[in-house]
Amino acid sequence: MLLQHTAVLSAPRDSAGVAPRKSAQAACDRGRFRVVIDVGHSAEVPGAMSARGVPEYEFNLRLANRIGKDLAAAGFRQAQVLVTPGPARRGLVLRVAQATNLTADLFISIHHDSVPERFLKSWEHEGKQLRYSDYFRGHSIFMSYENAQAAPSFQFAQLLGGELKRRGLQYTPHYAQAFMQERQRDLLDPDAGVYRFDQLIVLKDTRMPAVLFEAGSIINRDEEVLMSDPKHHALIGAAVTDAVDRFCATRGASAAERGPSRRRARGAEQEPGRFAHFRNAGGKVIPAFSWCDAALASLRLITLFAASGFDRTSRVRQAYAGRDG
Repeated sequence: MLLQHTAVLSAPRDSAGVAPRKSAQAACDRGRFRVVIDVGHSAEVPGAMSARGVPEYEFNLRLANRIGKDLAAAGFRQAQVLVTPGPARRGLVLRVAQATNLTADLFISIHHDSVPERFLKSWEHEGKQLRYSDYFRGHSIFMSYENAQAAPSFQFAQLLGGELKRRGLQYTPHYAQAFMQERQRDLLDPDAGVYRFDQLIVLKDTRMPAVLFEAGSIINRDEEVLMSDPKHHALIGAAVTDAVDRFCATRGASAAERGPSRRRARGAEQEPGRFAHFRNAGGKVIPAFSWCDAALASLRLITLFAASGFDRTSRVRQAYAGRDG
């Protein structure tokens, strides 16, 4: 269905107090640029449980809806909030198919974080025994080297991390630590808080630039309260909108190449300026990248493969070398 960790989180500042950036409107056709905001998990598979027993899915849905509304208000009329019911594995594959069928320019999956079982403690809340961990707090951003558009994915992740930081929000560095064991990730950008996570289906199989955003730790008792605060939602919504606007400006030429006509997924209904309601994936899966993008990617790969003695990870790292985000 579509609707149109050991880090210190500094006190959120009012978004009005953040110095505005120069608008990228001239280079970004907001009315055509299509962003899919994926609501992580589903009512059937709700994800992590918060310190007070609230399913992660509820946090994801609230924040995704706020981001979708902020994007629409900023002129991104094609913004889509994607809600995918059903079992976990099937739901992940369906998310990718829907985003591709919608010919999205950017895919952002919204989640809220927890911690491995070994870090959890017990406490009583409203007469119920629940689990919590106050050790970790802060957001994190993930991208995959396996994504067909890995370099633009990394670029948007850096932009988003920068906008969050500009608003006084700090990412969690704990994913880079050895004590995370099987959940340890490569920290690609220690300034923006961008991590590498190749195995996630919604990151590696999507055909457009894609990131997964963990907005905060709902297993942390204080941060759970913050994650429910509308003012904090507004802060994140503004950061995402500014990051999308700047990213759109760099992708304007590619978006314009598709022209005014886009194929709509079968079963999708949409009114101008409103969110659509998606009934089923349906329809033919259409690649969401332009021939220009494909040509540039091919040239990049040819250049990288010409150099011998490097494994695949080294080649991708070389592709990112010197990027200023």
